[in-house]
Amino acid sequence: MARPISVLPDVTVMGGGIFGLSCAYEMQARGARVHLVERHAIGAGSSGGPVGAMSPHVPELWNPKKQFQLDSLLMAAAWWQRVETTASLSSGYARLGRLQPLADAEAIAFAQARTATAAQLWGDAARWSVITDPGTGFAPLSPTGTWVHDTLSARIDPRRALTALAAAFRTLGGTITIGDHGPQGETLWTTGTAGLADLSEALGQPLGAGVKGQALALAFDAPDAPQLLCDGLHVVPHDNGTVAIGSTSELIWDDPAITDAQLDMLHARAVAFCPWLRDAPVIDRWASLRPRARTRAPMLGHWPNRPGHHVANGGFKIGFGMAPKVAEVMAGLILDGKDAIPNGFRVEDSLR
Repeated sequence: MARPISVLPDVTVMGGGIFGLSCAYEMQARGARVHLVERHAIGAGSSGGPVGAMSPHVPELWNPKKQFQLDSLLMAAAWWQRVETTASLSSGYARLGRLQPLADAEAIAFAQARTATAAQLWGDAARWSVITDPGTGFAPLSPTGTWVHDTLSARIDPRRALTALAAAFRTLGGTITIGDHGPQGETLWTTGTAGLADLSEALGQPLGAGVKGQALALAFDAPDAPQLLCDGLHVVPHDNGTVAIGSTSELIWDDPAITDAQLDMLHARAVAFCPWLRDAPVIDRWASLRPRARTRAPMLGHWPNRPGHHVANGGFKIGFGMAPKVAEVMAGLILDGKDAIPNGFRVEDSLR
């Protein structure tokens, strides 16, 4: 049963990444009194990278995770516009689509089959098609002269987006503390890799871990170009004169914050697909751990056996794309007692 607005609880959000800020902003906008605590700095962890690819899963083998992400991507334009208007700052969001080169006849056949399923699943909201004219000089090289073009993918500038979210949250009356402070009232834990470790320890079994990612940014101006997906590699033009390239997925590392030769190889792969980037100067190299839940789906809901505590974690690679919907669902759960969490996303679903 929904709570009357007059008795909305005070909420503490622990963690200043994309899940923490988006949930804090959404709850503050709905009338709660929200305080966000970030131990280090806003965007200090996995949310602070340069890439910002907001793109869909392939339209096949549909499941709750893919539907949740689709819903979030479709609500993103209006959601981020609301954030930008409140903050009077840009997030760098733009839905400009995505191009993927097709390597051979088999890849073309798979892509063409997905055109029909995309039409069924996405309806009129977006299109997935196989094309022979990309209509842009930013298209990656394709050995077959064909590409997948989808109109659902969007880009966002992660650091500017977090800055805008923090500003919008404060404008609405929310407060932020940087440092090691404990929670008060209802508490939402959005503490990324450290939070997965805490959950695992508290519940007595491994529920996820950090996966190292490395990414870089180049000085190259292509503000209106679509993003590219080239054999698993994201190439994302932003509207601030940069192109971001990412990312690695490393299960073994010596230092999670250090970039190394693996990032150099990523850069070389991007140049092979996009030769015009060869002479673009590297202006940023980034590395961090990204929280991957054991189920690969986000972990949302109540913290088991810990009344008044909740979790939003595990946004591995899809945190910005999932954020508007995660914020909506967690605000509904904490403020109204409404459980709209999909099957497979609850913390309990990760328990063996």
